[in-house]
Amino acid sequence: MKNIAFKLFFVIVSLGHTNAQNIERVDPPNWWVGFKNQHLGLLIKGKNIPKINRVEITPKGITVQEIAPQSNTNYLYLKLKIENEAQATNYEIKLVTDKKTIKFNYELLPRSTNNYQGLSTNDFIYLIMPDRFANANPNNDIDLKCNEKTISRDSVLSRHGGDIEGVTQHLDYIKELGATAIWLNPVQQNNQPFESYHGYAITDHYKIDSRLGTINEYKNLVNTAHSKDMKIIMDVVFNHCGNEHYLYKNQPDSTCFHQFKDFTRTNYRATTLMDPYHSDYDKNLMQNAWFDKHMPDINQKNIFMADYLIQNSIWWIENCQIDAFRVDTWAYPDQDFMKNWIHRIKNEYPKFTVFGEVWEHGQAIQARFTENQMNQNNQGNMPGCIDFELYYAINDALTKDFSWTDGAARIYYTLAQDFLYQNPFNNVIFLDNHDLSRFSSMIGGNMDKFKSGIAFLLTMRGIPSMFYGTEIMMQAWSNPDAKVRIDFPGGWPEDKANKFKEENRNNRENEAVNYIKKIAHYRKNCEALTQGQLKQFVPENGVYVYFRYHSNKKVMVIMNTNNKPISENTKRYKEMIENCQEAINIINNERIKIDSQVNLNPYQTLILELINN
Repeated sequence: MKNIAFKLFFVIVSLGHTNAQNIERVDPPNWWVGFKNQHLGLLIKGKNIPKINRVEITPKGITVQEIAPQSNTNYLYLKLKIENEAQATNYEIKLVTDKKTIKFNYELLPRSTNNYQGLSTNDFIYLIMPDRFANANPNNDIDLKCNEKTISRDSVLSRHGGDIEGVTQHLDYIKELGATAIWLNPVQQNNQPFESYHGYAITDHYKIDSRLGTINEYKNLVNTAHSKDMKIIMDVVFNHCGNEHYLYKNQPDSTCFHQFKDFTRTNYRATTLMDPYHSDYDKNLMQNAWFDKHMPDINQKNIFMADYLIQNSIWWIENCQIDAFRVDTWAYPDQDFMKNWIHRIKNEYPKFTVFGEVWEHGQAIQARFTENQMNQNNQGNMPGCIDFELYYAINDALTKDFSWTDGAARIYYTLAQDFLYQNPFNNVIFLDNHDLSRFSSMIGGNMDKFKSGIAFLLTMRGIPSMFYGTEIMMQAWSNPDAKVRIDFPGGWPEDKANKFKEENRNNRENEAVNYIKKIAHYRKNCEALTQGQLKQFVPENGVYVYFRYHSNKKVMVIMNTNNKPISENTKRYKEMIENCQEAINIINNERIKIDSQVNLNPYQTLILELINN
């Protein structure tokens, strides 16, 4: 397949006028035949586009439904319909004015064979910030055409040089760890003057950031991952973009972005969207104010901007065959738009997976944005969310003393509210991520607590996700200046030690890596953990016990959150243990008696596969 950069080309013809029109770009840059939704909205950017009397398109197959000039004459929006008889070929589009005709070619392609796979509870996600993982191509570290022209690994806020090819080269490492899917922080162009490394201030939705690689390298990552039975998750942002985005710097219309006389920051309070006592002032701040000074708030009620974002999502799925979207700041965009967006995605790709970030406090608030069990007025449509509430709970269990509602009890109370969701097993669970202090730092580097956290992550309901470097117990705090986003040791040729290699890791690091591998690979082949139901028991004396079960297999997880050894009486668990007298410790394959009591060390978690008598 030809490179996308060559798929769209323009031939500008001036008729009866000496100044030819300069069409700079058309978004989306190409499209496909065969979609269920036949709508295609073309956003054309040029220079002083005159009034268009009519649009002629040859050959037949594309119908013009609306010509919509924008208040900014540098833009024109065409609402088109791709008819059933449309062919996959180049089309000539003529914009006819009183004095001239502007011509350009636009390509429709045949749809792919739909190689996307979607996510399921069988998966284990590995989260990577590409700029901080591995630098395979030093030649793309700096792009002099970009606003940020420097690279400095000594500064946590600067670019470090990691790239897409660096991820591709380490797919075997990730797979060996037991992960089945890779979530990359945004890879689209972030041409900001500073702090452009993280990807969340997108300046061109249709380009891969030149410092991370090319679209061909991104496609190669997807294809290589698929060949290894691994999946790729794209991180997308709808609430905002970077203030260097061409649509913000030269806006089609004054309603494309939410505008304030002076910079106005959101209050980050998603509660205002459901609070029956909310003030309009607070709700407006939440929905329409800016996420940060360099992140303009997109107005998704503007139909052209909504079209732009929806079509961009479809373009990436069809063009690159990615498997899932992780949606940043799900609660902040217009929620009617979010419902329409996911409907459009699911209509074309029924098995495609979507999960989003709702970084809030309170199970009901988080569940409100998902497919939930609440009344119609509070019905969200996100299939699964990033489960911050369970994140808070597991961290509390390992860092706070046990009480009626705290410590391990918080896990119990959090899961007891799963009735709010239609399917809580769609939620993505985690111990840390790119916005939060690293798990090993939170637990003070304690190996026993680390193993307990990993055991919980890989045996609990939902889809587990692990941040790069967690496997070697990397430590860093989120504040100040997001220092959690440190480089993976060995990702750069000049690094003193390559932690991708077993021989370069110390005993402690290898112990952590091997522990993760053991559980992750066991999980792959254990339907009780990937497909099974969950039953939990009320924690007592700092001990939390739950079971995962499917068909004839049961897995018992016993978590001791105390700083002392305990001997747990198993009598109260008889409804699940039944007549089983022994179980296998999946870590060391040791058979242990479970008919009366089980002994645990301080902060130890046991994962036991029950042996049927």
